[in-house]
Order: sequence, then C-alpha cells, then structure tokens
Amino acid sequence: MTAIPTDHPVAVIGAGPVGLAAAAHLLERGLEPLVLEAGPAVGSAMREWGHVRVFSTWRYNLDPASVRLLERHGWEAPRPTALPYGAQIVEDYLEPLAATPELAGRIRTGHRVLAVARQDRDKGSSLGRDQAPFLLRVQRPDGTVAEVLARAVVDASGTWEHRAPLGSSGLPALGEEEATAAGLVTAPLADVAAGGFAGRRTLVVGGGHSAANSVLALAQLARTHPGTQVVWAIRAATPAHAYGGGNADELPARGQLGTRLQSMVGSGAVELLTGFRTARLEVIDGRLRVHAADGRALEVDRLIPATGFRPDLTILSEIRLDLDTAVDAPRRLGPLIDPDFHSCGTVEPHGAEVLAHPENDFYIVGMKSYGRAPTFLMATGYEQVRSIAAALAGDDAAAAAVELELPATGVCSGVGSDGTADEAALAGSCCGAPAPAPVSIGFPTGLRHGRSAEGARL
Repeated sequence: MTAIPTDHPVAVIGAGPVGLAAAAHLLERGLEPLVLEAGPAVGSAMREWGHVRVFSTWRYNLDPASVRLLERHGWEAPRPTALPYGAQIVEDYLEPLAATPELAGRIRTGHRVLAVARQDRDKGSSLGRDQAPFLLRVQRPDGTVAEVLARAVVDASGTWEHRAPLGSSGLPALGEEEATAAGLVTAPLADVAAGGFAGRRTLVVGGGHSAANSVLALAQLARTHPGTQVVWAIRAATPAHAYGGGNADELPARGQLGTRLQSMVGSGAVELLTGFRTARLEVIDGRLRVHAADGRALEVDRLIPATGFRPDLTILSEIRLDLDTAVDAPRRLGPLIDPDFHSCGTVEPHGAEVLAHPENDFYIVGMKSYGRAPTFLMATGYEQVRSIAAALAGDDAAAAAVELELPATGVCSGVGSDGTADEAALAGSCCGAPAPAPVSIGFPTGLRHGRSAEGARL
C-alpha cells in the first residue's frame, strides 16, 4: 500500500489557544503544521469576549510547548497566579506565539474551511482510504476557493459561532430568529459596558458561568445607572448548581463567581426566575416579550442568551465520525463529560486514543471536542494536542501517557441541568472525597498524577 506523502502538512483548523498549541507540539515532533483560521487574526473568537476576565489563572492558560517556543525568543510568562481577561490572553500570549519565526509562516488567517474529505474518496469509499490524503476545501480572504491536501487533520475550530438556541427542546424558541434579527437578542457574552444596557431591563437566560458573568456585569452597571434592571432566568428548579462550590472550589475566582451571584440575588439586585423554559419571543414596539412554557411572560429591552454552544459538524459530513449520541463529543469522551452526571471539574485525562475516530489521523480537539458539554478548560485541550502530536509522530508510548489534573469545582456530580440530583451518580462522585491537588500547567510542579488513556492510575 502507498502511504500518504510525508511532505503534506498536518492541517490544524483554528488559531485559538488549542489550535496554536497543536502547531507548537507538532513542530516539536518534527511535523509540519498548517494552521487555517477563519477569522482575520489569531484568537478571533476570544477577541469577541475579550472584556471577560477568566476564572482560571495564567498557569492553566499556557501550553508547555508554546511556552518553550516563546521563551526561545525572549518572551516572559505572566505571573502564574494572575487572572487574565480574554483580550490579555490574545495580546500577551497568542499574538506573540503566532509571531514567532517558527509559526508565522505556517498560519493562514482569513481562510475558512468549508469541508474536509479524503482525496478522490467519498464517505462510503473504504478501499485505500487510509492511504489517501485529506482534502480541505478552503475559502480564502478574497472569496476564492482552493483545496489543500494534508496527511492528518486536527479540528480545533471551537463552537463560538454556534450557540445553542433558547428553546428548551433543543430548537429555537418560536420567534427567536426574528428577535435576533431585530437586535434584541445579543451575543452570548455581550459587553454590557459598551452601551445599550444602561437604564434598561435585560434578561439573561442560562445557568452556567457565562450567564453568571453577564448577570454580575449588569448588576455592576445598575449601581451607577439608575433604572437598569437585571432579570436572570434558569431552567433548573433551584440555583444551587449555578452558585457552584464557593470556598470548596479549587479555582477561587470560579467559586467567588457563584458566591457573588448568590449575594446579588439575595439582596434583590437581581431578579431570579427558576423553572423558566423559554417557549416564545415577541417583538412589540421595540421591546421583547418572553413567554415561558408554563404561561409566565415578561417584557425586557434586551436578552442575553447564555445557553451554551454546539459543534458545527457540517464541514465534516464526508468524514467518518464516532460521536456520543448525547453530547456530540467523541464517543469514548462523551460519558466522561456529560453535564447531567459530571460537574466536578475533574475530567479523566484523555488523548489520542480516546479522541480517535474511524477516520484514521483525524481528531476533534479543544472546546469542539466537548460537543454540547460546557466547562471546558484550556489545559484539557493542551494535553489533548500533546498526545495527538505524539501519536502522529509514531510515539505511541508518549501518546498514551496522558497526564491531567483539573481543579475541582466543589460541586457534586449527579446534579443535572434541571437542578435535580441522581443519587446513584452522587454516590460515585467526587463529593466527600479529597479534592485532587491542581497541577501547574506550563510551570514546574512537584506533584503530578499520571493516568493512562483508559483512566487507570499509573
């Protein structure tokens, strides 16, 4: 059999933190990356929520191979315990990384991948499939379309452009498209300080960290702008899950997020609606009337949809995927991150073996690898691409030796998105067990727990 020519690059889709980390790891392994970014610059998605301060410190946001590459050119790492804004991650980390001589010529911005396939073989063709190079159809900045051949593909394109709809059945609420077109439904992490929210009534829908950030930003705005009203709607019967683990959270800023949120609700600064399942939206005289499935209705000036995201799988319709039926993650990863059963923040370490698909040498990584599941941390993606680069280089031992410890949230597993608890799941959760010590990602540490790709301790 004829092997795929080794002069073809490994195509990396997306120039966010995980995509650029993939390129750095591939270079260390002697492989040739080609990074294709749809946006006009690296970190394009992150730039859109650059006003948000992340709850993970710098040490969890830096990839080791990327740091090694940067330090060869005199870059100095930020203080590892500092909490950066999204814009700082782009400006102080991603832009310098992309500007290194090793990566600068291997990144193509403004190049949107339209489809991925195997050259001269459709999805149903098996004969010689693994020996055929991948073919990526790409739209260039001038609008023309070109085709790129690759020996492997790492899809790190994320989920930012594909938010989940407001409707509780997985479909858009009735009238949602019209309300969005009218500008009354905003981006998922709208910059409330940029204008359009002061002195108005805003509804935030969602029970995760994005919703918490938006609610708190609006409450802060209300302190200095009279007439600003904040309404927060969640599907759950109780906000306990959204409030998080407080002092038990190993990322203090994440714990404080929930504590502050609880305080704002308790003080009356934020109006909380529980058990709220959005059914219909109406645009009336420039305002929005939001109807819940149980008959409740309220009028607001703006709605911030913090309902999560979904992966765009349309570009992969000719690729043989093996996906979990619930969360659209790689099948073996799905049960480890299902939000109805996992909320501890400690995910089993996983790499190339768990992320593999029937399509040889094709991987989905980063936020997109989590499918519809939330609470992805960049450190998880960095370990994913380290393992994958090792696998593509033929170092199976290094690929299998995945190591990852994430800081626990202090919230029990088994608490579903509807606020109810699964007692059987709780019995096997991390609650009541000693929290694992967080490992320093990208910085020296004296403690690191190793596990195999199957999740067994080494």
